[in-house]
Amino acid sequence: MRAIYLEQGKPAVLADISGPAASDGDVLVRIEYSSLNYKDALAITGKAPIVRKFPMVAGIDFAGVVDESGDPRFQPGDRVLANGHGLGEDHWGGLASHARVPASWLQPVPEPFSTRDAMCAGTAGYTAALAVQALIQHGVKRDAGPVLVTGASGGLGGFAVMLLSALGFNAVASTGRTEEESYLKNLGASAILPRDELAGPHKPLAKARWAGVVDTVGGIILANACAAVTSRGAVASCGNAAGMDFPVTVAPFILRGIALYGIDSNHAPTPEREAAWKMLATSIPPLRMHVMAREVGLGDVISAASDLLAGLVRGRIVVDVRN
Repeated sequence: MRAIYLEQGKPAVLADISGPAASDGDVLVRIEYSSLNYKDALAITGKAPIVRKFPMVAGIDFAGVVDESGDPRFQPGDRVLANGHGLGEDHWGGLASHARVPASWLQPVPEPFSTRDAMCAGTAGYTAALAVQALIQHGVKRDAGPVLVTGASGGLGGFAVMLLSALGFNAVASTGRTEEESYLKNLGASAILPRDELAGPHKPLAKARWAGVVDTVGGIILANACAAVTSRGAVASCGNAAGMDFPVTVAPFILRGIALYGIDSNHAPTPEREAAWKMLATSIPPLRMHVMAREVGLGDVISAASDLLAGLVRGRIVVDVRN
């Protein structure tokens, strides 16, 4: 099979390799589309120790068609998707022509999505849906005030803006790329907040502005967002592009009673995954998603990974693994 192949201490390559071992899982999937995520880019470029076992096939998600199945839940010809579960980290991933995984890792591609639509959303859209679900389950109401989305020009942030807008929330998009204002408003943002307004010195408490926050970047941005959440509001944290540090005080938590939810998309239980994909499929028409996506072939993935880490990518990169 063709795959983005990673060996320890060596540059990533597009290679023809032997197919996955039968012991890897009871379902063999012929992949049609994958996507390029921030974590994939870190693994491919070697900028962070994402891969836990070498050699590795990169890719934390995929969508395709079942070729072989040893589990009655799936039959040859079924359209399926997978994301997380250690794909691309300790189990061969989705930037390849085939994958073999346990049946429990798979979900049917939800109607009306095609396999391409599913990877247009991919891990970014699915994680955004988990974050929005966390805010809703916390009790954040549509009329409670604006919901801030940080890193909104990226794939995860863009999907959070689209979902919040589609569900009737007032989504405010924060970005360091203010030239993307028209793009973000087209996704559904009511206003644009320059990233610099969240990047300054941290104050224990700021003026209460946000009923909720979907934070995709972490660091000082997350700390300052928390400081400006209204009483009994909530923050969903799902990224660390701005750093792993979290220089916050307890003030917003004990004086305003806010909550901070960590979003673990890699190991989320099946019911949460199914609810997230249902939210995506019922809230965002496929054609609306395509404005966020740029398609590349498998041979373009390695160069695209560098572009992604350099901040040169808007929205999502969908990978047609057949090209």
